[in-house]
Amino acid sequence: MKRLSDPKTFQAQAMADRAAGLTTALVPTMGFFHEGHLSLMRWAREHADRVYVSLFVNPTQFGPGEDLDAYPTDQERDARLAEEAGVDVLFTPRHEDVYAADHATWVQVPELAQHLCGASRPVHFRGVATVVSILLNLAQPTCAVFGQKDWQQLAIIQRMVRDLHIPTDIVGRPIVREADGLALSSRNIYLSEAERAQAPGLQQGLKHIAALALAGERDAATLTKALRAFYAEHVPGGEIDYLDLMDPLAISPVQNLTGPTLAAVAVRLGKARLIDNLLLLDRE
Repeated sequence: MKRLSDPKTFQAQAMADRAAGLTTALVPTMGFFHEGHLSLMRWAREHADRVYVSLFVNPTQFGPGEDLDAYPTDQERDARLAEEAGVDVLFTPRHEDVYAADHATWVQVPELAQHLCGASRPVHFRGVATVVSILLNLAQPTCAVFGQKDWQQLAIIQRMVRDLHIPTDIVGRPIVREADGLALSSRNIYLSEAERAQAPGLQQGLKHIAALALAGERDAATLTKALRAFYAEHVPGGEIDYLDLMDPLAISPVQNLTGPTLAAVAVRLGKARLIDNLLLLDRE
């Protein structure tokens, strides 16, 4: 596995691979790999001739008071895990090599960033869309692979790629969970023992309202009220950031369920902000 930090060197490698007729896959990450990241790498390994992983804690997607300085990192461990997963190139740029001192160009998809994480983290998706567009320009991959845990992020990137005619297929892969249902996240290390015991309640609550929807409940307000009550009982230490039922493509609120509907939540447990989602009526 090659480890490259210079963007121009990485781009030259990627362009040489494409010129040789190879299919290429990019897995963008902020590092501190867990099984969720590794599952994306393994999928990429099975579907492309060359696999690139970027490891970059992107400062522009963190707002004031967020955990940029505390975000967990262990680059040597990550490099070992990436190599074991079959990655060909690990790209680890410096902040100053990604963003020039006078950087002035931003990519935004505002219509899809109004709700959910975009409401409480107003600069977040501008930073995400910008850095992903930079990475796609550098790697020019056949496909790029993202997890579905951040459904809104995936929808924004898919729309950005469509609207800008970027010739990369954006692949969304299922959420990877612990045995008790907690969605894997690098930030799970922030949880205390007591908080960790409550955390699986996020998915349990989503499954609870999914069952109500399958049983015939279609009113979004009734379902969100039921989910809020479930969290009050089973995740009593949690502070709800949002709890919404959304159109899964437009990322806009729905009043009644007429087809597959995204149930998305963000809950603060101590120092951790946990997000999760479930597609309701997905198999109706």
